[in-house]
Amino acid sequence: MHMADALISPAVGGAMWAATAGLTIYSAKKLKENVDEHIVPLMGVLGAFIFAAQMINFTIPATGSSGHLGGGMILAILLGPYAAFLVMASVLTIQALFFADGGLLALGCNIFNLGFFPCFIAYSFIYKKIVGEQPTRGRILLGAMVAAILGLQMGALGVVLETLFSGNSELPFSTFLLLMLPIHLGIGIIEGLVTAAVVTFVWKAHPEIVTLAPSSPAKAHSHKPLLIGLALFAVVAGGMLSWFASTHPDGLEWSIKGVSGKEELDAPQEGVHGAMAWIQEKLAFLPDYDFKKPEEAKEGMAGKEGEKASKGKEEESWPAVSAGKSLAGILGAALTLLMAGAIGFGLRRYYSHSKG
Repeated sequence: MHMADALISPAVGGAMWAATAGLTIYSAKKLKENVDEHIVPLMGVLGAFIFAAQMINFTIPATGSSGHLGGGMILAILLGPYAAFLVMASVLTIQALFFADGGLLALGCNIFNLGFFPCFIAYSFIYKKIVGEQPTRGRILLGAMVAAILGLQMGALGVVLETLFSGNSELPFSTFLLLMLPIHLGIGIIEGLVTAAVVTFVWKAHPEIVTLAPSSPAKAHSHKPLLIGLALFAVVAGGMLSWFASTHPDGLEWSIKGVSGKEELDAPQEGVHGAMAWIQEKLAFLPDYDFKKPEEAKEGMAGKEGEKASKGKEEESWPAVSAGKSLAGILGAALTLLMAGAIGFGLRRYYSHSKG
């Protein structure tokens, strides 16, 4: 559900950038009041875990579409909403800047849709109400399923509304909505099952993380096996499992195609859209998680953002064994680990100095 710049206007993109910046500042302020040594490595490793997991698209049966893990609920349950939002922002920023996954103008929209709804709404008002203070396997499953589904539905609705307010006449509101919500219901069910499995695994090994995520549970050294396991998954998923990702269009591309007949819309080549495309072209050294093709280097990305996602999908071999994809998966996970970990470390140092 990574929006391309072609879907939104500069006004909507700027407004969502401002909203996301406000949420980021708010989350950092709240986290620095209650950050401890355990959460810094967990933020980094979970960021790498989510980055790698998002590279593995799974097919939605009988639809011709695919989806991938959002990860917001996993982050919120294990880190609390404030750290989770900052980690999700890190994941999406790394994806947009260096891998051209999602537009730069649309980055505020993507962080809001995939971060705000699961971390601040679905987690706080749905998951926590269902699971309570004493989790059980059944409560975690029910809470994760309901929260993941509703969180993703809110995110899908956010995409439709942001497109509507942008005045995009190629995607009529009612038709676009009737495609987006059902397909993301299917994706949400799978996300709920994966979330429940991951959270249950962590709960069995380290129950204090799940029951006290927003507060101050345990010391970092007691989590070393968990951190190593998550890091190894990130390496394996990004380096090899990503080869087996579904080649079907994701839920957003599938919905756009159902309305307009094509998986991606053309972005304006002038103005803000053109400038953002130029910046992304310069920064994205592994666009679409692969080495740049010669024609891409010559033509640039302006006016064809998102073409990477639909171009040659049917021609792609499966599994897509690719050194470029493996490098992108491992390097992207590492960059996310560094960025999310640096945020946590910086906030912890600030908190220590302010107390001292």
